Amino acid sequence: MHAPGSSIESALGVGELAGYAKESLEAAFPGLWVKGEVSNFKRHSNGHWYFSLKDAAGQLPAVVWARDARRIPAPPDEGMSVFARGTLSLWTGQGKLQFMVDALEAEGAGLWQKAFDALKAKLDTEGLTAESRKRRLPKYPAHVAVITSGDGAAWRDIEAVIRRRHPGVHLTLIPAVVQGELAPASLVQALERLGRWGGADVVIIGRGGGSREDLWAFNHESVARAVAACPIPVISAVGHETDFTITDYVADLRAATPSVAAERAVPVLDELRDGVRALGGRLSDALEDRVDREGRRLRAHADGLRLRAARAVERRRARIERVAGRLEALSPLGVLARGFAVARGADGRPLARRAAFTVGEPFDLLLTDGRVTARTESIDASAPHLRTG
Repeated sequence: MHAPGSSIESALGVGELAGYAKESLEAAFPGLWVKGEVSNFKRHSNGHWYFSLKDAAGQLPAVVWARDARRIPAPPDEGMSVFARGTLSLWTGQGKLQFMVDALEAEGAGLWQKAFDALKAKLDTEGLTAESRKRRLPKYPAHVAVITSGDGAAWRDIEAVIRRRHPGVHLTLIPAVVQGELAPASLVQALERLGRWGGADVVIIGRGGGSREDLWAFNHESVARAVAACPIPVISAVGHETDFTITDYVADLRAATPSVAAERAVPVLDELRDGVRALGGRLSDALEDRVDREGRRLRAHADGLRLRAARAVERRRARIERVAGRLEALSPLGVLARGFAVARGADGRPLARRAAFTVGEPFDLLLTDGRVTARTESIDASAPHLRTG
């Protein structure tokens, strides 16, 4: 039996040959990594990317299907040097060779950094990364929620640190997928559940270390917006100290590691107790100082009151004495005491002028120590005490 195409009788159709060529190429070149420069990049409305990979020696048409494009952080720039992984195949409809790409990386951090910078710039413009919108963490949280994988080291580290620092704090795990294609949606759902529940005082979201691809879910726009919208203060703890994600920028606090996040979330109970005791001592000392100070002030005030009262009494005594002196000077008894006498008629009225006297009539002389009955012998207008010169 002759092989297909070895004779006129076994000739192959064009499509049939193209199909054989496609199968042979795909079987011979599975999972290749190819390095080249991106040229003529086009993004189709259906989500597919079309471009060429070229170098000084040749050019290769390439395609990224929409299902694979979703896993690539950003489309490549024109002229960017990239590494493309894919399968060499044949487009049977036109008999053209094409490279079907399922992974794409730029030299260095090109595509990843491009996607990161673009999203951060967008969130910066909206104010979601601004320090002014970030909230202070509660000083004494009673309940801490953690969004991470229940099987990961991050959850174990956070739980151990919080139990050691403050065993009385309630701790709730909200499990989520933290890497891979399902991670962004899972993290968003966990944040939404937390918001609906509202029972925690602060939340830690994150995971342990990993590759750039492992941590990429925390650079997803939907996760960043869910963190920014969370009604509870958020601590981001993704990877190691040198790892920075978009979630770190929109969270209320970025912690270098999950363990550091736990330390920032809750205080040390023993330190709180020491602080309370020290505060009690300071309050007691302050109270004693206040009582002593107020006692001295009251005693000084009382001394001042006594001094002012004594001075007021002295002033009033002097005033009374002056008034008494004036009253005494005006008193008839005072006049009598100075050697004068008062003449009074039979009817008891005082006889102050000579016209009131009648020769031969009796009258009384009131003296300082008694009364003398007298009779008028004569009336004379002249008298020594009336002389003026």
